[in-house]
Amino acid sequence: MKHWFVLSVLLAGAPAMATIKTKVFEYTHGDVVLQGYVAYEDGFKDKRPGILVVHEWWGHGPYARKRAEDLAKLGYTAFALDMYGKGIYAKNHEEAGQLAGAYFNDRTAMRERALAGLEKLKTMPYVDASQLAAIGYCFGGTSVLELARAGVDLKGVVSFHGALATPSPATEAPKARILVLHGADDPMVSPQVADFLAEMRRVKADWQFVQYGGAVHSFTVPDAGNDPGKGTAYDKNADQRSWRAMRGFFEEIFK
Repeated sequence: MKHWFVLSVLLAGAPAMATIKTKVFEYTHGDVVLQGYVAYEDGFKDKRPGILVVHEWWGHGPYARKRAEDLAKLGYTAFALDMYGKGIYAKNHEEAGQLAGAYFNDRTAMRERALAGLEKLKTMPYVDASQLAAIGYCFGGTSVLELARAGVDLKGVVSFHGALATPSPATEAPKARILVLHGADDPMVSPQVADFLAEMRRVKADWQFVQYGGAVHSFTVPDAGNDPGKGTAYDKNADQRSWRAMRGFFEEIFK
């Protein structure tokens, strides 16, 4: 009987499981119709920090939406933006390269399209517009770093295995604090590391750079497969460790 009493007391004092609400909606940038996805905890009364989520080079799809839901479970309002346009999602690597390449070759366009998503996030009634951050994966990681380089007023940005090179490096200290989560054996991005760190030091940015041993490109993406020899592969340890690093970073910047 004593054990049942203790258990009932513990359960009575435990918080109820949060219900996550999601919504798909359209927004625009110029004459381009985009489709975003917001995830947030249902029933709260206060405004929460808002996190912008920028997708990989495939486009706005299930992966970015799941990450938005994961962030909502942490108590944030997360908005997975759309960089390409409603319904545009690459069918193969060649098509993904063409879609992402248009923005890699035009960083102004990349920054402006990402900013359109950020402006939409700011207007949501359950978001504290003074407490904003952005995260991105691969192509999305590059995009959030471009926002930081442009001096966008964010508390912080987090790049997961994003490309680091840019034709438009920062000319002054970014307002956003920067966290880069990098696969130490990423054959595509590793050659860019030295120049990126030199850039961060030159402008006296507030930056952190974490490398995961044995991890290659796309280490957070289960669909990347399990063969590091191909240059892209999922790494469960690096995925979990990088997520914990992001959580600690957010606790710091939103305190």
